[in-house]
Amino acid sequence: MSRLFDRLQRRFAATEHIGMEGIRDDSEFVVGQTLRDAAVLIAVTERSEPGILLTHRPDTMASHPGQVAFPGGKLEPGESAVQAALREAQEELDIDPSRVRIAGEANTFATGSGFRLTPVLGVVPADIAIRPDPREVADWFEAPLRHVLDQRNHKPKIGLFNGNERPFIEIDWQGHRIWGITAGIIANLSHRLSIEELVE
Repeated sequence: MSRLFDRLQRRFAATEHIGMEGIRDDSEFVVGQTLRDAAVLIAVTERSEPGILLTHRPDTMASHPGQVAFPGGKLEPGESAVQAALREAQEELDIDPSRVRIAGEANTFATGSGFRLTPVLGVVPADIAIRPDPREVADWFEAPLRHVLDQRNHKPKIGLFNGNERPFIEIDWQGHRIWGITAGIIANLSHRLSIEELVE
């Protein structure tokens, strides 16, 4: 078992009680809607300075066009959140599910776009081959975990969503604008994980 995976798994399990801190649950805005179950994969690269894999969604996508996102999508009938996250990562980035070590699942929360979303945390080899599907991924990048977990890089913003002013977090990495649900998931992680506890 790698040191990074071992530390990540232990720390993630030990901070389960933190719950939704740092992320916005939109349950109150989707009352009466039938929520669709979905999952995303937070893929941490196994390096001395680990990163996370993120994608840019094509501008042609029906939902969240052009935004930075984790690989993920809707659960298919009979799938678990882990199975869906792994399948979507394979479909979007050609990540072999057998090369992903699952460290745990974060709290499921409701999004304003009508999903019941579960983030799945996993570790992938540093040399894993990435072959994005252009139908689902316009571009991809790896952002340092040290940078995105640092709350000094989490810029508070206010935006208009469905006619309501809502606070959100924005994180910049070399011109990549990470915001919305993706930044919220990272913000939640920042309350549960410390880079100093993960790397030597």
